[in-house]
Amino acid sequence: MASSKTLMDLFQPAKRLKVSPSSSSNSSKALQSMTISSLCKSVTTDSSGDTHIDSQSSSSLTLEQKSRIDFNKSLAKSKLNLRLCSQKVSTSKAEGVGFVKLDELLVEETWLEALPGELQKPYAKSLCTFVEREICSGGVPIYPPQHLIFNALNCTPFDRVKAVIIGQDPYHGPGQAMGLSFSVPDGVKVPSSLVNIFKELQKDLGCSIPSHGNLERWAVQGVLLLNSVLTVRKHQANSHAKKGWEQFTDAVIRTISQKRKGVVFLLWGNSAQEKSRLIDETKHHVLKAAHPSGLSANRGFFGCRHFSRTNQILEKMGIPPIEWQL
Repeated sequence: MASSKTLMDLFQPAKRLKVSPSSSSNSSKALQSMTISSLCKSVTTDSSGDTHIDSQSSSSLTLEQKSRIDFNKSLAKSKLNLRLCSQKVSTSKAEGVGFVKLDELLVEETWLEALPGELQKPYAKSLCTFVEREICSGGVPIYPPQHLIFNALNCTPFDRVKAVIIGQDPYHGPGQAMGLSFSVPDGVKVPSSLVNIFKELQKDLGCSIPSHGNLERWAVQGVLLLNSVLTVRKHQANSHAKKGWEQFTDAVIRTISQKRKGVVFLLWGNSAQEKSRLIDETKHHVLKAAHPSGLSANRGFFGCRHFSRTNQILEKMGIPPIEWQL
């Protein structure tokens, strides 16, 4: 008798399929093998780094099922990367070391391959030394927590980037920064800029206003939430600016521009729009608007419709759109 598990049960990230010879016939084994094989082949990456869904191998699945499987795979990988970073920090503390070497906290293999040796360059070594000293000084706290410094890259693999939203530096209040631009952890008050982002989403796509400000779901779907500067001192905005982070994140943007195609860049405010010099607009799509802060949202952010426009661009290229509803 064949297994009663559904396709979704077979593809949950935390489970492995086990088939007992005594409980399944050869035909059921073959069917299960073919099913998993087709699922694994349903999402492929071409030589240019672009992701496609193979219609023939996944024809038995609905679009919703494909999206859910893809999301679950990506979420599982993101959680694995987070656990790896957390374990590194825990191990260093257990050994009496106050910090983990910064270059060991970028664990997503696709970014290490896309940025070979970037964190070993002289500027990056100086940056790493500076941040490590700041962390182990025991003085002013540094945000985000160590294991989340490269969260944007560890959450959104290089070959899965569909869109990029560029911020400035992390939130500098206690418990706010989580390594994703504009995002705050569950249970933390939603900052004003993010409130305005949600308002625009509601007007643009009819999304309901969420009760939290955790944007991890966007990151897992392929929205790179990248700050220009990845660390900051408590209550000291821009305190880690011009220490090397800008050069590193510029390298990230430049690498996406050079090695990928069809990525949508959402540039909000003058600081983000300065990054357009790094982007080849013959290969990519650049959307510009005012910053969503309370001071400027009414001067061009509200009404920009960047979220629906991003999805329209992706769908025209045959790429699944972003589910912006949190």
